[in-house]
This record gives sequence, C-alpha cells and structure tokens, in this order.
Amino acid sequence: MIDSSLWTFIFFAGILTLTPGADTLLVIRNVLGGDVRTGILTTAGICSGLFFHALLSALGVSLILMASATLYSMLKIAGALYLGWLGVQSLRSAVKAEPELQVSAGHARPRSMRRSYVEGVMSNVLNPKTAVFYLAFLPQFIHPTDPVLLKSLFLAGIHFTMAFLWLSLVALLLDRYRSVLLSSALHRWLEGVCGVLLLGLGVRLMLAKR
Repeated sequence: MIDSSLWTFIFFAGILTLTPGADTLLVIRNVLGGDVRTGILTTAGICSGLFFHALLSALGVSLILMASATLYSMLKIAGALYLGWLGVQSLRSAVKAEPELQVSAGHARPRSMRRSYVEGVMSNVLNPKTAVFYLAFLPQFIHPTDPVLLKSLFLAGIHFTMAFLWLSLVALLLDRYRSVLLSSALHRWLEGVCGVLLLGLGVRLMLAKR
C-alpha cells in the first residue's frame, strides 16, 4: 500500500518533471538534430542520472554537499559551463547556411545516438537543482527502519518512470511533426531559440545564489 509520504514524493517529483528546463530543451534539440530515437536516448540518459543522485544521497554525500559552499559552487559552475557549451553548439548550427541534419532517410547516425545518451546523463548529473532535490529532499521520505540504499533507488525508479514517459512523449510529438519543423528556415530558428535558452539557463545558473 502506498503511504501518504510516497504520494507527496510523487507529487513533487511530478512538478520537477513537468517544469520545462535544460533537460526538456536538450531533448528538443536532439530530436531536431536527429530523430525520435536520439530524443529517447537523450531521455534515457537524463533519467539514468537520477540514480546517480539517489546513490549520492544514500551514501550521505548530501551532508557534505549541503554543508560545503565550495563543492556546491563547483557543481553549479560545471553545470553552467556545460549548458553554455550546448547553447553555443546550437547557435553554431543555427547560423550555418544550411543546417547539417544528422539524418538520412529518417535515421540518425550511430555516433549521434551515443552522444545523445551521454549528453542526457551529463545534463542531469551536472544539474544542481536535481542534486539539491535528491540530496536535501529525498531523505525526508526514508524512514529510520528503511534500507536507505534500496529505498533511495526505489524512489529514483518512480521518478525515472515519470520523467521517461513525459520526455519520451515530448520526443514523439516533436518527431511526428518533424517534417514541418525541419524546414531550413524554421529549423535554424528553433536551433537558435534552443541555443539562446540554453545559454540563458547557464548564465542564470552561474549567477544564482545558493
């Protein structure tokens, strides 16, 4: 039977999942530059990162991270630089005369697919907001008698399922209308918008106070 605390976790994890952010932008960017498979692989990478945060929380790293302004700042700077790099890549694609779409007859190149997964993992692992959610919020849903590691991974599994379903839906919807979205002018415009937003998120993260 699901207790009230678990429903509370599902509620807040759902809010975190549905709120548009760097992860959503990355899925959009990779679907436009590949196909639905690159989008879903990006989603799988993003969601895999949740288990990394759950593991750190279970190991007690939360106490270190929350107590150390230096470590938190290092994570924040790394995340901001990574978002900035992704934004620059999108802007470079947007200003080209013809977008170099990594698709041929609707199929993405294998290297692009591997890269999409890695980008998803890095985006989530370096996201301090997700880190804080897991490191500060997750322990509140673990009772003293619970096996800490197993319960942390169980909660991450719930969040994984929710996030994977939602971001996969985003990828599927984008791919459905990709014939329209991938027209030269519109594709460049969308790449530019994603680039600017990713850069903006990176700057915002860099300047954000703890």
